[in-house]
Amino acid sequence: MKKKLFVLSFLLIYYFTGFAQPDRPRLVVGVVVDQMRPDYLTRFYGEFGNGGFKRLMSSGYMMWNVHYNYIPTYTGPGHASIYSGATPRYHGIIGNDMYDRDTKKTSYCVKDTFNIVGNAKMSEGTGMSPRRMIATNIGDELKICTNKQSRVISISLKDRAAILSAGHMAD
Repeated sequence: MKKKLFVLSFLLIYYFTGFAQPDRPRLVVGVVVDQMRPDYLTRFYGEFGNGGFKRLMSSGYMMWNVHYNYIPTYTGPGHASIYSGATPRYHGIIGNDMYDRDTKKTSYCVKDTFNIVGNAKMSEGTGMSPRRMIATNIGDELKICTNKQSRVISISLKDRAAILSAGHMAD
């Protein structure tokens, strides 16, 4: 009797709540403002236009009281952590500049040694990529779950912020 009651209650919960997948969003926007204190969003709320931060605050998801559980918080590791959900130990970006054991030199976190085909202005080995980030991030996972139908674009004034936010499969 208890088993039948449990199954019946589960079916009723399933029927009324649906357990259906929510509609997939058409657009996912992540905004990271380097060095911006979170209280500025509420402090200057009246100064924002309706289509910008106000819309993101009212229609989006706000995370409050968020802390990094590692130090130091440089741009490279910060963006890699935000978009991968992992700490530097697991995503591999431990600083903007990192010591490379193979070359025994300090190297920039997104510097890569590949050659850019068709770009004569760039010298050999001056490419930039997320190769050193050893974890996937939200952009990569979107590409994977949609069989590469999603578009992942990242815009930043800093190359490391754009590259590490977009991930390995960015458009």
